[in-house]
This record gives sequence, structure tokens and C-alpha cells, in this order.
Amino acid sequence: MTWEPNRLEAERLDKTQTLEARGVECFPPRVERTHTTAQAIAAFEALEADSPEAAESVEVTVCGRIRRLNIKGKVSFMHIEDESGRVQLFLRVNEMDEAVYDLVREKLIESDDFVQASGVMMRTQAGEISVRVFELKLLAKALSPLPVIKQQKLDDGTIKEHGEFSDVETRYRQRYADLAVNKDTRDVFLKRAKVISALRRFLDERGFLEVETPILQPLYGGAAARPFITHHNQLDQDLYLRISFELYLKRLLVGGFDAVYEIGRDFRNEGVSYKHNTEFTMLEFYKAYIDYRGVMALTEHMVAFAAEQVNRTTITHFRGHEVDLAPPWKRIMMRDAIREASGIDYMDHLDTASLEAAITAAGIDFKPGQPWGKLVEHLLGECVEPNLIQPTIIYDYPRDISPFAKRVGYDDVHVERFEFYIAGMEMGNAFTELNDPRDQEARFLDMGKTFQAGDDDETPLDEDYLRAMRYGMPPNGGFGMGVDRLVMLLTDQDSIRDVVLYPHLRPESKSE
Repeated sequence: MTWEPNRLEAERLDKTQTLEARGVECFPPRVERTHTTAQAIAAFEALEADSPEAAESVEVTVCGRIRRLNIKGKVSFMHIEDESGRVQLFLRVNEMDEAVYDLVREKLIESDDFVQASGVMMRTQAGEISVRVFELKLLAKALSPLPVIKQQKLDDGTIKEHGEFSDVETRYRQRYADLAVNKDTRDVFLKRAKVISALRRFLDERGFLEVETPILQPLYGGAAARPFITHHNQLDQDLYLRISFELYLKRLLVGGFDAVYEIGRDFRNEGVSYKHNTEFTMLEFYKAYIDYRGVMALTEHMVAFAAEQVNRTTITHFRGHEVDLAPPWKRIMMRDAIREASGIDYMDHLDTASLEAAITAAGIDFKPGQPWGKLVEHLLGECVEPNLIQPTIIYDYPRDISPFAKRVGYDDVHVERFEFYIAGMEMGNAFTELNDPRDQEARFLDMGKTFQAGDDDETPLDEDYLRAMRYGMPPNGGFGMGVDRLVMLLTDQDSIRDVVLYPHLRPESKSE
């Protein structure tokens, strides 16, 4: 589709052509920055207290996007912005090339353009640290003006945004513009980077090895989800985008590594919600010679560490709740949690028909025809999960919805698995990992009988994974967590789309 400029874009295109007619390069290939805006201000402040004269001799060349422009005849003020912040430019016609100054005075160089400014630091009469500009160069002409966002402070102190860029979906779709005009959006993604860095640091310092496993897999597994399918033309082979790293990471324990982790993308061909996106970032780790209680301790301390690194406190606020992430967290057995919340002891109803009747009698909606373990999981999601505001570990899950976890010692129904919940949201999943290949093969076969081919919860039998297990897999504990949800929690963002730079959206219509 050919670009059809609107009125404002047509005006900017005309200005671009005028600049080029005057011999101005609108998109020059070279930049000569010496300081970020923050570094320029810091260099001035470092000298000002002892020697104001020395401070005003600091030479800088800064670059950035023009965010504000105030032209006053022979003197103009301009704020430019880079990733580090903003600085004011002070332009005076008799201190620079008048032909260049005229470009500003005639608004041929204007808001949203990128410029390079060279000069010395100063403090204006109004007290603002600025660059006294001797040379100004256009770096990139903005052919489309950025959206304008107007903010209104309400009586309760909250800020309401409105204007031409207030539609949330448009901000997701044009994330580049959202980032350019919304500092709060940029701050979220700066914090996201800090979260991932903190998780890496925590695991690296404890002897974990970061690895990379295949994204394209001949057989998907490690989770209950519908995969995306693609095709390798050269090999004439169907492949799947991974839904989990688990089975590949545990193969590495067979190979002799004691502790491994991966942070990367998973892809699940399922519905979207405020906490689900079709592609998302996962952290999984597996550590030999510990069980799920050892993983519980690692989980508590890792999440608290990430919060302290990002927000300098273990206290976070999410959806109006104040949450303290400091260990130790509350721990409760799944059976007890469901019994307390719903009045149903699922161990009194060990067949599907009986449990369905109990759920119906309790007045709880459910989808008939689900396997017994999925009904138990439904009770957890409906009755327990929304009320788990402070960090809570729910442990000992039904065996038939946990194909990779070892049995508990007290019955044949449960396995050593836990999930942890914060602010009413499931955050992660962990096991004492099954390492008996005979038991694992039986689990695969049982899952194949329970779920029909094509079900979202189908778990295909992976013969190569079983072959790896038969070489001997050390006892180990495993863990998986959605990184996006942790970022939501630590930045108080309502939707996963607010913490994913480019969330998946429906196709853009022609009207949009």
C-alpha cells in the first residue's frame, strides 16, 4: 500500500524538499556525539559548585529528538531528548551560522526532528542547565508528527490521558510512537530489562549455566498447550514452535551439567487474555540433587531478589494490592486449599462422576466431560487462585495432570509439584522431576489414553527423551515461570500487552 500523506505529513514533506533545495542533508550518514544529555548535565554539575566559570567551558556535542521548541526572534530555546533524558538548547543568532538559525526560525527544523548540537554548557537566567549552541545539524527529519497526548490531573490525583493517541490498541500497534511520546512506557521496558538481568545474576551466582535449546522442534512437549506448526521445505518435515524448554533442558542433566537455565520465547496457539499472549518469555531452570522443597526456597529468594534489584524493595503494588515478596511465603497443600475455599474434599470423590456431582452441588460452574484431574485444577482456579494475594505456594498436585513429577510418599494420587501465586495470578510451576524412565513412559501412555489427539492438553510420547532418561538422569528439581507476569507485577501493569514490546494483535483493518 502506497503512503498517502495527510495534511500535516504533506507540510513536513514540503519542508523536507525545501531543506534539500537549500543544500541541507535531511538524513546525513555521520553523527559526532560526545555526551548523552544526562552526561552533559552531569559534567556541568560536577564543576559548577567549585568553579562556575570552568563549568561553563565544558564542551559537548549532544543529539536527540526535539520535544519542545520556543522561538523568540534572535533567541530560541529547544528541548531535545535521548534515552538518558532531556536537556535544553540555547540558540542565539549571533553565536551560530545565521543560515542554520533561520532553519529553526522558519520552522523547517521543528518538533520531532532529530538534531545534533555542539557548544558549551551554561545555566540560563531562569536557572536551567542548558547547552549554549554554536553548531546545529539536522540528523533526521520526521515526516510524520508524533501523536500528541494531553494529560489532565483529576481531583483524586490520578492522571487521565486523552488526545489523538489515547486508544490502547493503537499504542500497542504503534509501539515505536508509544515509546517516543510516553516516558512511562519506556520506564516499563527499562524495568523489564532489569528484571531479566536480575534473574540471570541470581542464577549465575548460584552456579547455573545459561543455555539455548531449539525453538523449532520435531516433537513438542514439556507443557499442556496447543503448538504452532510450520514446515521445513528442504527436509520436507513438519516442525513445531516450542511450548516449553523442559525436555531439552533435562537432557542436559543426563549429559553431566548439574544446573541449567534458559530465558527465552515460548509459543502457544491458544487464546489471549490480560495474562496470556501467544508468544511469551519463560524462565526455566533444572538443578540436580534437590527436590521441590529446595526449588521452593530458590523461588522465594529469586523473586525477592528481582524485586529489590528493580524497585529497591520487596514491597510491590499491583491492581490496588500491596504485596510483600520477602521470604518466607505461605505454603498450603492443594487439597487443603480447595477444601477450605469450596467445601469440597476431592479425595472423597475419586472418580469423575462423583466429583462432577460435588461441584454441581456446590453451585460452581464447570465444563462437563473433563478428566478428573482437570476438574480438581478447575476448582483451584475458580475458588482459590483469585484470593491468593500475598505470595503463596500451593503444593502436591494430582498425578494425572502432572506427567513429569515424582509421586509423593503418602498416596498414589498426588505428586511433588507446586505452583506459586501472587496477586491472584499463577506465576510459576515446579516439580521434583521424574527420573525413572519406566514411570515416565507409563505416564506418557496414560496421558495418551486420557486426552484425545488434538486436545490442548495432549502430551505426545517423546521416545528420544525416554532414551536420554535410560542413560541415567540424576534426581533434580525443575522450575518454570512466565517472565512477563513477573514484570507485570513489578511494574503494576494490568495487561501482559503492556509489558511485551510487540504484542500479537488481530490484523489491522483498512479503516485503521
